[in-house]
This record gives sequence, structure tokens and C-alpha cells, in this order.
Amino acid sequence: MSIFKTTDGTALFYKDWGNAEGQPILFSHGWPLSSDAWDAQMLYFGQQCFRVIAHDRRGHGRSDQPWDGNNMDRYADDLSELIEHLDLKNLIMIGHSTGGGEVAHYIGRHGTARVAKVVLVGAVPPLMLQTPANPEGVPMSVFDDIRAGTAGNRSQFFYDLTIPFYGFNRDGIPENPGFRESFRLQGLAGGIKGQFDCIREFSEVDYTADLEAIDKPTLIIHGDDDQIVPIAATAEKAARLVKGSVLKVYAGGSHGLAQTEADKFNADVLAFIRA
Repeated sequence: MSIFKTTDGTALFYKDWGNAEGQPILFSHGWPLSSDAWDAQMLYFGQQCFRVIAHDRRGHGRSDQPWDGNNMDRYADDLSELIEHLDLKNLIMIGHSTGGGEVAHYIGRHGTARVAKVVLVGAVPPLMLQTPANPEGVPMSVFDDIRAGTAGNRSQFFYDLTIPFYGFNRDGIPENPGFRESFRLQGLAGGIKGQFDCIREFSEVDYTADLEAIDKPTLIIHGDDDQIVPIAATAEKAARLVKGSVLKVYAGGSHGLAQTEADKFNADVLAFIRA
């Protein structure tokens, strides 16, 4: 396995596949998953002669499970240290859900000198939490329920979460047991403390300034039936904050559209990269 140790001593698992001389694409996964969530993209873009990299965020997957440091500042710094370690340049950064926050915050803290383009899919920025200034957001009670489910019986909670995550509760959407089991297994590979802490990071952190710092071509993809990250609070606002960005809305698309609509998603991202 490929392991990188951060400056605070945390070991991060990562995959570095494809053409070593190709343009690098770095994928940041959502909560509570791991780099395995990007299987369909890692294989596809690797076969297109890109260099494809994905890591397991600290506290998730096969990476270390530190008690402290499970916050977005550290996530972004971990990403920066990995990028420097691998000396990635002309980089395509792709972030899903919490990973979209990670990508945005990396740019907000470390700039875009190594970045060529950005893709945010089902991403949490600018802010998930409902506030007087963000009435389209999600009430705090929902996130408190996520905390309770994670703390009380995360195996069952993760499995139940797959229903709205993939939209299996919608008419005409066939359930995919493999996606459900893979989601749960990825979640259970991570550590409960890191996952519990991360709930605050994807719900309460305001990424507005990070989005405003993005000065590279940006594609924002979001499903209009995303039941986890509401489009009105996130992608629609993000598209106005990132200058020159393109918002592509998938009609009926779920939060897990990169898996349920992998062929379409991969083709759209490839077209954006090559444009």
C-alpha cells in the first residue's frame, strides 16, 4: 500500500495509478467513505492515460485514526502536503460532497499555483447549515440526528443512509444492493471519532471565501434531486461565487450520481478537462 506521513505524524493511505507522465487528477471523497468511492472514475480516467490519485482522508478508510485534528483546516493541509510530496502540477482537482469542501478549502489556504481546473460534484460549499442568512440550508437537527446515528449504531445508520444518498426511495429508481453494501463497508473501515468530528466540518463550516479564491476553470455538477446536499443551498450559490464557473444540473440526479450515472459523469468531466 502507498502511505504518506503528514507533518503531524498521521499516515494517509493513497492510490497513485495510471500514466505517471499523464496530467494528474486528484479525487477527494465524501463522508463517511474512502478513496474506493471513486472506483469508476479512477479506472476510467486511468484508462484515458491520466495519472489518477485518491487518498483516504484522516479518520477514514485505511488512513490513521487520530483522536484530534479531524477538521477542515487539517484536511486541506494534509491534501497540500500530499500534493507537494507527489509534486503534482497542472492538477485537476475533483471533490465530492465533503471532498468538495476539502478542495475549496485547500485552494483558500494554499492557492492555485499547482491547479489547472476544478470539479465540484454534490459538494457542500458554500454552507450546508440553515441560518437566517442561508434559509435554504439544512436544519441543525438533521446534523444532530446524523451524529446520533453515527454514535449509536453507525453500521445500520450508514446502510439506511444509502437510500436517500442514491435516491432509491424515488419511483423508478431500482435499488442497487452492491452500492449499499460497499457504502457501509467503506464507512465501517474508518474510525468513529474522525467520522463524528467530520460531521461539523461538512455542515457548519462556511466555505464562501474559499470559493471566491478559486481562479481556475471550474465545473460544478449537482443533482436537482440531491436529498443529502440541497442544490439551492450549495451548487446554485457556489456557481455565483466562483467566477466563470459552469453549473451542470443532472435532472433527477442523486447525491451519489458519480456512481449511479458514472458514464455520463465521466464523459462530462472528460469534456471539461479537454475543453
